Amino acid sequence: MRLIGITGGIGAGKSEILSYIKQHYLCEIYLADEVAHAVKEPGQPCYRKLVELLGVKVLAPDGRFDNDRLAEAIFHDDKLLQNTNDILHPAVREYLMEKVRDAKADSNVELFFIEAALLIETGYKEVVDELWYIHASGEVRRERLKKNRGYTEGKIDSIMGRQLTEEAFRKECGFTIDNSTTLEAAYKQIDERLGAYTWQN
Repeated sequence: MRLIGITGGIGAGKSEILSYIKQHYLCEIYLADEVAHAVKEPGQPCYRKLVELLGVKVLAPDGRFDNDRLAEAIFHDDKLLQNTNDILHPAVREYLMEKVRDAKADSNVELFFIEAALLIETGYKEVVDELWYIHASGEVRRERLKKNRGYTEGKIDSIMGRQLTEEAFRKECGFTIDNSTTLEAAYKQIDERLGAYTWQN
């Protein structure tokens, strides 16, 4: 089984790339953001630690975390953001490594993908077999974010300013998929890279 990390800036099209891979290859795919939601559910190890750190003000009436309140609480406080990440990232990694071990025992899984914007910063380069960078130009990403998510220029600037530069992504990743044009062009790059693995119609 090949363990592959997928990363890239916001708006680069990582979700579309992974959707194609899931449809056509024998694989398992985990998105770090979705895992982060799972590990902070009530009863999970992170839950109590995060409530102690952030207070009940970030909880919804049902006791789960309200993601909008959570984001508002930590986005403008770098120390609080770091403390939150110090709780979440190890739990996410432990969850993912357990899934990797399970997948390695399953002969039907040829490829295992982990996707995260912060894959490099959180040390996954040390555990994956290869790291892919999904690239799209800044102009293309901005247009996608405004059109598909309704983001303002100010919000885009704020998010992009916190992410790695293109040069840093390229330096750390062994393979780059250019997703600046059509999805079909990106799919062709994927198929060339994964030619040795089982194709599913």
